[in-house]
Amino acid sequence: MYKAAIYIRVSKDDGDKLESNSISNQRTLIRSFLQDKPEIEICSEWVDDGYSGVSFDRPGVRALLHEIREGTVTCVVVKDLSRFGRNYIETGRYIEQVFPFLGVRFIAINDGFDSAAKQSQADDMIIPFKNLINDAYSRDISVKVRSGQNIRRKQGDYIGAFPLYGYFRSEENKYKLEIDDYAAMTIRDIFQWKIQGMSNQGIADRLNSMGILSPLEYKRMLGWAFSTSFQLNPAAKWSAASVSRVLKNEIYTGTMIQGRESSPNYKIKKRFQKSPSEWIRVDGTHDAIISKEDFALVGRLLAADTRTAPDNRDLHLYSGLLQCGTCHHSMIRRPVKSEKKTYIYYVCRTQKADRKKCSAKCRIAEPKLDACVKEIIQKLISTACELNEITDYLDTLPLKQAVVQQVDLRIQRKRNECDHYKTLVFELYGDYKKGIVSRDNYVAWKSIYEDSCEQIERAVKALEEERSCLLKNHDLQNKWIDEFRKYKNIRKVTRTVLVSLIEKIEVIDKNRLQIHFSFQDYHAGGGFTGKTK
Repeated sequence: MYKAAIYIRVSKDDGDKLESNSISNQRTLIRSFLQDKPEIEICSEWVDDGYSGVSFDRPGVRALLHEIREGTVTCVVVKDLSRFGRNYIETGRYIEQVFPFLGVRFIAINDGFDSAAKQSQADDMIIPFKNLINDAYSRDISVKVRSGQNIRRKQGDYIGAFPLYGYFRSEENKYKLEIDDYAAMTIRDIFQWKIQGMSNQGIADRLNSMGILSPLEYKRMLGWAFSTSFQLNPAAKWSAASVSRVLKNEIYTGTMIQGRESSPNYKIKKRFQKSPSEWIRVDGTHDAIISKEDFALVGRLLAADTRTAPDNRDLHLYSGLLQCGTCHHSMIRRPVKSEKKTYIYYVCRTQKADRKKCSAKCRIAEPKLDACVKEIIQKLISTACELNEITDYLDTLPLKQAVVQQVDLRIQRKRNECDHYKTLVFELYGDYKKGIVSRDNYVAWKSIYEDSCEQIERAVKALEEERSCLLKNHDLQNKWIDEFRKYKNIRKVTRTVLVSLIEKIEVIDKNRLQIHFSFQDYHAGGGFTGKTK
């Protein structure tokens, strides 16, 4: 008597035909086959639904092998070899080595294989060959799936299992993303708080205190069967790491980025991170939650040294912005107590650690630094407001659009020339049909006209690019003016003002600063040097 275990498996990842390989069909086939086998008694049944046959790390297989080791199962019955596995090496090892060693009978019904029956030499060759075919079939399916996924990624289709936090799948097209207004509010708050000077942990604490669900808990609340390797606690809370993942995700700017990780091949499921140059990026695939300017600004803040003081959720005013003008390393905030007062100084980090590496005496008092920065920013704001009045006046002058109008005129003339040559080709064909022009002359002149059209089209394309650059450069040159004008009535320099306008502040000595503004490429002068009072 054999104590048999029925094993059933189906997976669309392997390209299985779900109708013929369904769980119920396999069960019916196996039980019908065993009805006239009184020596085989069914004692258990194991099912792996949705598990690829490439890997043998399946719940059903693990339970089956446990029963075999316990001695409660001495026979394994499957519909065919591919149901047991599609890995040529592993499937062959179980059939030829593991099962015979453990004294287990193995039956694959549709392949006509029964290890208890006497096998011919031909059967010994056919079974490994079938396993190899099953393996090759799985590999072919894997290649086709990867190719199809890459095509969709390059088209800007979202192929993730779950939509990103802040988005829903479109009901009309499941490969497109639509903004989830509720979650988007949280994302905008996170970016705004970061710009205002809060640390990642401070943002996380604030979200938790407000009762805002973390991305994982929010998806669970929506009823999604979502899990992640980042979860450490039963009820996931916001953390500095989860806030950082939101702040670094460029998808929130409307740019689809996919293909960040992959697996070596279809047999190895362990995934590895790909280099950013290999990521697939497509702009404008969905509505943006965060502007590209704010995302770039936050990226610059994250790249800077923005650690907080102990027991402090907010960053210091100049954190990540202040540098030594000699060694260009960051400066540190140093409180100095004198009698009952505490004075704040900023000193070079390198010079404090090792004077040989930085000989400059970069040391400046916080009040002096505040006064100088405020004065320079106010001057720039005043200048920006004056320039805005000038540009508003220039907008009323016809001369302002003269260059663009000239380019437009050239584009129209070129298009007229192209239409002229197309008309000549049409008339030439009419003369050829009437016999006025020979075939050789028709072909020769037609080629000349078509070449002329191609040259004109290339010229038109170049002119259109020139026009686009003119308009874009005009916008960029005025962008920094608009940014400064936002803070026209500023009375106090805040963290938001600093990170929005300033890229870095270099301390030359205790009496001189050099401020590099974020928009220095769009105005003359670059950095600005100021003297402290």
